Amino acid sequence: MSMFNRISLLSAMLYGVALVVASSESPNLNSRSIHDIETRDTTTERPVAGFVMKVWPAVIGAAMYGVSGLLHWIHFFRVGQRYMLTLTIGMTCMTIGLVLRIAVSHSPYSLALYILEDMLVLLSPCAFLATDYILLSRLANSLGRDIADDCLLIPSRRITKIFVWSDVITFWVQAFGGGMSASAKMATIGTTVSMVGLVLQLVSFGLFTILLVTFGFRVLTKYPKAWDVQSSVLSVAGPFKTSTTTNWKILYFTMCFTCTGILTRSAFRIAEFAGGYNGYLATHEGYFFLLDALPLWIVMTTYCFFWPTRFINQDDANAASRYAPASVPLVESNKYGSQSTGSL
Repeated sequence: MSMFNRISLLSAMLYGVALVVASSESPNLNSRSIHDIETRDTTTERPVAGFVMKVWPAVIGAAMYGVSGLLHWIHFFRVGQRYMLTLTIGMTCMTIGLVLRIAVSHSPYSLALYILEDMLVLLSPCAFLATDYILLSRLANSLGRDIADDCLLIPSRRITKIFVWSDVITFWVQAFGGGMSASAKMATIGTTVSMVGLVLQLVSFGLFTILLVTFGFRVLTKYPKAWDVQSSVLSVAGPFKTSTTTNWKILYFTMCFTCTGILTRSAFRIAEFAGGYNGYLATHEGYFFLLDALPLWIVMTTYCFFWPTRFINQDDANAASRYAPASVPLVESNKYGSQSTGSL
């Protein structure tokens, strides 16, 4: 294991332990429990978030997201494609959101700061979902249009449109609910609206995860030669590597791994909003870091080591022409051993 991997693993472990502690209500920390706040004059001194956010977890989180985001931008400018902007911008916005938590901790009664911070932290993960939506279509087509059409439950050209549009719709539902929840009078309604958006997002991404897993299983069973590509993961992994590789399965399993973090975060957010604006999860920020920020950071940081465009070596047109027959015979075996029938 490289030094960078060890540092990343150690940082993740320390971050998790630290953020469990962050959920405690120790009076020595700069966060006060909701009970303590409610004993004060709630008309003038109640923090907008319902509690005073801690500084140090936000600093750690912002630093970790900032480093990973920087590596993503380096990859983007070296070997990236425009569709990877969803990932780089999402990481940047999440970093800014965590930085704003520091500002909110010093200005806990600023409605404007809280709304901006809450929107960035709540909505930035939508960009992570969009990244996976886009990647599946391109990864499938890089194997050949015949494999993509045969192994995907939905035509590849429609995957991005269907799921990205669902992401956009749930994004605005959450944004609308998040804006309403910042107002004391509309907090309950806003929380409900946001929860509806999160449930729809979870359902949508759950269906996508099924689609992703099914695609891999079908390639394994129908196109064993396409599945049987070999290369050492350690030889491919690296935060600064730009070489391409034919082992598309590394990216496939990386995407499956990202799904676990996104689903964990979505489930937590639904539970948080179900508890209400003054609920236990909403007013104990350690759970936010442990079940939201940390899982997302871990899974999205894997793209630093396995930058997707390194595994998608061809655009759709080139992939289609590569696997298309030169002539029009009745039966032809393509690169991966399946048979295609031509017309006379």
